[in-house]
Amino acid sequence: MPIAMISERRSLALPAFVIGLALLGLWIISGFLPALAWAVVLAIAVDPLYMRLRNRLPSHDRLLLPLFITLIAALLILVPLAIALNEAAHDVRDLVDWLSAARATGVQVPDWVGRLPFGSNELTLWWQQHLATPERAAGQIEALRNSAWFTHSRLLGAALLHRAVIFGFTLLTLFFLLRDRDALLSQVRRAGERLFGAAGERIGLQTIRSVRGTIDGLVFVAIGEGAVMIPVYMLLGVPHALLFGVITMVAAVIPFGAALIFTIAACLLLAKGTMAGAIAVIVIGLSVVGVADHFVRPALIGNAIRLPFIWVLIGIFGGVESFGLLGLFVGPAVMAVLVMMWREFLQES
Repeated sequence: MPIAMISERRSLALPAFVIGLALLGLWIISGFLPALAWAVVLAIAVDPLYMRLRNRLPSHDRLLLPLFITLIAALLILVPLAIALNEAAHDVRDLVDWLSAARATGVQVPDWVGRLPFGSNELTLWWQQHLATPERAAGQIEALRNSAWFTHSRLLGAALLHRAVIFGFTLLTLFFLLRDRDALLSQVRRAGERLFGAAGERIGLQTIRSVRGTIDGLVFVAIGEGAVMIPVYMLLGVPHALLFGVITMVAAVIPFGAALIFTIAACLLLAKGTMAGAIAVIVIGLSVVGVADHFVRPALIGNAIRLPFIWVLIGIFGGVESFGLLGLFVGPAVMAVLVMMWREFLQES
C-alpha cells in the first residue's frame, strides 16, 4: 500500500476517533447535561460577587468561599420552595377534609356561585346534578381518582426524586466551577482562540453578558414583582397571600406570566364576594407588570447585551419551548451571539 494512502487514512482515523469518542461522552452524560448547564448559568450569575469576596479574603481561605457561595445559592432556591410546600401542605389537608365531607354529606352550592356576573344559573344546575348529594359527589370523586390526571400524578414522587438528583449535581458542579474558575477560564480562552481565532473571546464575552443581563432582567425583576405583590395580596385578603407571592415570583420570570396569577387571585377574591379587591388585584398587578415588562426589563436586558427587546422575547419563548426553564437563559444568549456575528459580518462586508 502506498505511503501516501496510509498517511491519508491515518489523518482521517484520528478525527473520526475523536468525534466518535466525543459523541459517546455526550451520550453518557446526556442525563446530567441540564445540571451542567444550570451550574454554568449560576456560576456566571454569581461570578461578580464571588470575585469581590475572593479579593478580600486571604488565599488560604479561598477553598471555603466556593462552598459558602454554593450554600447561599442552595438556600435562595430551597427557602422559597419550602415556604410554598408548607403553604401547599395546609391546602392538601383542607382538600382531604373537604373530600371526606363531600363523601358523607355532599357539597352544597356555595354562596359565591350566585354572585357570579354570568353563568350563575348554569353552574348552579351543574353543581346540583353532580355534587349536591353524597352519592353524586362520591361518583365525581371516584371519576377523578380514575382519571388520567390522577394516574399521572402518581409519578410525581419519581419526578421529584429525579429533580432532586439534578439539583444536587448542579450544586456540586457549581462548587467545582467556582473553585477552579481561573484554570477553567484559561482553558476556555485558549480553546476559543484555537477554534475561532480573535472572534473566540468576543463570542465568549457576549455569551457571558447575555446570560448575566438575562438574569438581571428576568430573575431580579421577577423577585421585585413578587415582593411588591405580597403586601398587596395581604391587604386585599387573597387566601394564602405568601404562597401567591412566591408563585408570582416564579411566574414573573417568564414575561407576562404573572398576569395569570393575578387572574387566579382575583377569581378567589371574587368567589369570596370581594369585587373591589378582585378589581384592585388586576389593576395593581397589571400596572406592576406593565412597568416591569415595558421599562425595567428591556432596559436591563437590552442594554446589557445590545439586543432589541423583540429578539430577547423571541429568544426567551423559543428557548423555553426548546429547553424548558433553562431556555430562559440559553435562548437570549444564542440570539445575542447570532446578532453580534451578523453585525460583524456586515461591518467586514
